[in-house]
Amino acid sequence: MSNRQQITVLGATGSIGVSTLDVLSRHKDRYQVFALTADKRWQLLALQCLEHQPRYAVLVDSAHALDLEAELHKHQCPTQVLTGMAALSQVSEASEVDLVMAAIVGAAGLLPTLAAVKSGKKVLLANKESLVMAGGIFTRAVTEHNAILLPIDSEHNAIFQCLPNTPHIDVKKLGVKKILLTASGGPFRNTPLADLIQVSPEQACAHPNWSMGKKISVDSATMLNKGLELIEACWLFNVKPEQIQVVIHPQSVIHSMVEYIDGSVLAQMGNPDMRTPIAHALAWPERIESGVTSLDLLTTARLDFSAPDYERFPCLALAEAAAKTGGTAPAILNAANEVAVEAFLSRRLGFTKIASVIADVMDNLSVTEPSDLSHVQAADQEARCMAEQLIKQSSGRS
Repeated sequence: MSNRQQITVLGATGSIGVSTLDVLSRHKDRYQVFALTADKRWQLLALQCLEHQPRYAVLVDSAHALDLEAELHKHQCPTQVLTGMAALSQVSEASEVDLVMAAIVGAAGLLPTLAAVKSGKKVLLANKESLVMAGGIFTRAVTEHNAILLPIDSEHNAIFQCLPNTPHIDVKKLGVKKILLTASGGPFRNTPLADLIQVSPEQACAHPNWSMGKKISVDSATMLNKGLELIEACWLFNVKPEQIQVVIHPQSVIHSMVEYIDGSVLAQMGNPDMRTPIAHALAWPERIESGVTSLDLLTTARLDFSAPDYERFPCLALAEAAAKTGGTAPAILNAANEVAVEAFLSRRLGFTKIASVIADVMDNLSVTEPSDLSHVQAADQEARCMAEQLIKQSSGRS
C-alpha cells in the first residue's frame, strides 16, 4: 500500500489548479491525485486525468460528461467520471483523501470546501469566498472537526509564514499590532480616472504581475479582490478590519507583512508565482521544491509602497465597509460582485458600473446575522437577483 498522501484538487483546470498539479508532478513520491474537478473545461480535465491518473474526475456541467468519458476510455484511462455539484462534496469528504486543494472560484466552492472541513481534512484554501460568505460558520466547523486550514492566497500565505508555525492562529496572543496586506494596484493603478469608463474586459484581465483567471483578474483591477482578502484575513487570523492596512506595492515582491508590538515588521518575499504558497501549504510544516525561480534582489532593485486611492478603487471601500458591518454584508457584497463581473465580462456592464451595482445592492438589502448555511445562501441569492435586475435596468436605459 502506498504511503503517498491522497489529494483532491477542486478547480483543477483553473490557474491555481494547474499550478497545484505542476507542483504535485515534482513530488510523485509524496502525493497521489485522488480526484480532479472542473466546471466545463472537459478537454483540459481529460489531459490532466491522462497524466495524473486520478480515481475520479468530476465535471459539474453534465453536458460534456460523455465526451470526457469517451476520451478517457479511448486512452484506456481508468478514471471514473462523476457529474454534478454533489459529486464535488463526495470527492472532498472521501475517507481516502488526506488533503483538499479548494480552488473553485466564487460561491460555488463553499459547499465542497465545507464538506472537506467537516471531514477533518487538511484544507488548502484558495477559495476565499468560503470565508467571505460564511466566515463564522466555516471557522467553527474547522475547530469542531479538527480540520487544518492553510491559506493559499499569496497574501494570506505570506502572513501565515510571518507568524509562529501553527495552523490555529489567534494573533491577540502573539503580540501582533497589525497586518499589512499588500496589493499590486492592478493594471489601472496609474490610468486617468476618466479613461476607466472605456476599459474593456481584455484590458482588465491583463494583470501586470500575476497570471490568473478572468474573474479574479477583474477583481484585482477593481481591487474588490483585496477587499475580499481583507475579510478573509479577519477570519483566518482572528483580527478586526481596523488591524489590517492595505498597502499598494506594484512590484508584488513583498506578499504581505506582519507588524509586532515591539516594532518588528516581518515580510515574506518571493517572485510572484502561486507555486510558492501552494508548495508551502502542501508540505507544511516541511518545505519542498516548487519550481519557482529564485528572487534576484539586485535585479529587483527597488520596492515602492503607497496608500490605495479610494476614488480610483471604490470597490475596496465597499468591501472594507462590509467587513466592519459583518453579518451577511460580506455575502451580499460577494454575490453582487460576481453578477456584476460576469455582466462586465459579457459586455453588458461598464467597468466603472461594477462598483455602482455592488453599492446599490448593499444599500437596498438588510444585513442580518446568519444562523446557518441556508441563511447565508438566501442572502447570496437575494443579492444576485437584485444585482441582475439593476444590470437589466441599466442596459435598458443605455
